[in-house]
Amino acid sequence: MPLRSLLIIFCFLSFNCYAESIYISDFSNPSLEDWQHKSFKEYTQYQIVDMEKQTVLQAKSTAAASSLYKQVKIDLQKTPYLNWSWRIDRKLSIHDEQSKQGDDFSARIYLIIKGKWFFWQTKAINYVWANHSRKNKAWANPFAGNSVMMIAVRSETDQIKHWYTEKRNVLTDFKSHFADDIRFIDGIAIMTDTDNAAGSALSYYANIYFSEH
Repeated sequence: MPLRSLLIIFCFLSFNCYAESIYISDFSNPSLEDWQHKSFKEYTQYQIVDMEKQTVLQAKSTAAASSLYKQVKIDLQKTPYLNWSWRIDRKLSIHDEQSKQGDDFSARIYLIIKGKWFFWQTKAINYVWANHSRKNKAWANPFAGNSVMMIAVRSETDQIKHWYTEKRNVLTDFKSHFADDIRFIDGIAIMTDTDNAAGSALSYYANIYFSEH
């Protein structure tokens, strides 16, 4: 049974249904038709694969940078927590990921405000699997400045080929890093990129949703 169906059944039995969670993707749709593919340089290869009895998103990138983007409006006062699972199978050889030359990550998840994608027109938080920065370290994106904040959720000490499940209070993170009182986000993006340092990455994403708790 697909994971989303199991979550719906659990939700019904516990009397905590759709008002408390918004599912972005369990990647059970192999066409990815509800995501837009946006390229910055060449294309990361995104495809649905079967892994460990579930369908997940696989991302392969070699000297490329492109994202999958979904336009979706989320009320962070109702569902402030972003939940997801991810793993990386290759680490990047990056020495300074806070520079333009090192701004590559095996796995990223963007949360975007104002429904615009270009860095100079928007505000965003970028949760990354860091190459060296310690966990919970935050810094301004070297290309976009303070309009896009990077937050290290995982780092070099975490295992490769191992699934990690994350939960972030997005409302708190936005309040911590932006002066504005932000209530809504307008889009979410997934990105595995290796263009600046011409590296190679293999990563996986699964079970992305927002929740009340």
